[in-house]
Parts: sequence; structure tokens; C-alpha cells
Amino acid sequence: MKLSLFSGACALAFLGGLVTGKSAFAEGYKPEEVKCLADNIYWEARNQTVKGMFAVGNVTMNRMKDRRFPNTVCEVVYQGPTRPSWKDKTKYYPVKNRCQFSWYCDGKADVVPKQDEALYDLILMMSFKIYSGKLKDLTDGATHYHADYVRPEWASSKTKTMKIGQHIFYRWEK
Repeated sequence: MKLSLFSGACALAFLGGLVTGKSAFAEGYKPEEVKCLADNIYWEARNQTVKGMFAVGNVTMNRMKDRRFPNTVCEVVYQGPTRPSWKDKTKYYPVKNRCQFSWYCDGKADVVPKQDEALYDLILMMSFKIYSGKLKDLTDGATHYHADYVRPEWASSKTKTMKIGQHIFYRWEK
């Protein structure tokens, strides 16, 4: 029997509690928030180095901690304009190519392919560590990034902190 992704993360939280004497659940662990973080890392950086994946996770968390962005990981990841469905006016969908993270509103299905399940499991474990605050932010407070082959307008108004793989990271000064 294969463990689900959530049960794997729960097992990690339990084992971490046995080792440290502190429960991740008592510290406010929320499986849905860890999944949102993992989804964002997977879809934004699955082709990057492990360091690049951690950096994307750090940016997501830095945004959550910044008052100019929403207060939860999921709200940060899914931030962007929406439009009502033409079939059901009570359902809303993201406006294509207008989201904070491009994968969320690219119009493609967000289903992890079978051949990437092991990679996603690794990213889920990374996400748990990032979400729980157990790892140092390696981006120096970055709240933005972009691929090195594009030049977004906003980049000139932010402080460049580093380049990792194909991503350039920036901090939005307070």
C-alpha cells in the first residue's frame, strides 16, 4: 500500500516530533498550506536545482510574511484576478497569464505526471521543512523572481539578491 502525499508529510511531522520532542502540529502545521507550497515549487522550479527549488519556496514564504501580500501560503500562490465561469456564475477562474505565479493561470491542467511522483514527494518534504521555518532563507529576503530569459518591468524597482540556475531573485524594499 502506497502512502498518500499527506500521510507521508504527517509521518515526517510525527517522526520529527519524536526526535525533537516538539510536535509540528502543535506549531501550527497545516497540510493544505504545505501542499500549496509544494505545488508552487513543483510547477515553478521542477527543472531547477534543489537550491533553486528551495529559493522558490523561500520567495513564497517571504511574500506570506510581507504585509503587501496575502497572509497564507495558499492565498499567496493563488493571488491574481479572477473571472466568473460562463457556465456557472458562482465559480471563478484565474484570468489567464495574470497571476503572481504563471503556472496557476496558464490554462493547463495542474496534475503531476506519474513519472514525476517521486520528485513531487521530495518537493513535499522540502515544503514541510520550509513551511515549518526550520531552514534558513537563502534568498536574502527575496519576494520576487523571474526567469533569466525575460525582463519584467518591475525588476528595475526591486533589489537584486542573487541568481540561482535560471531564476534571478529580488527583494522588494520596505
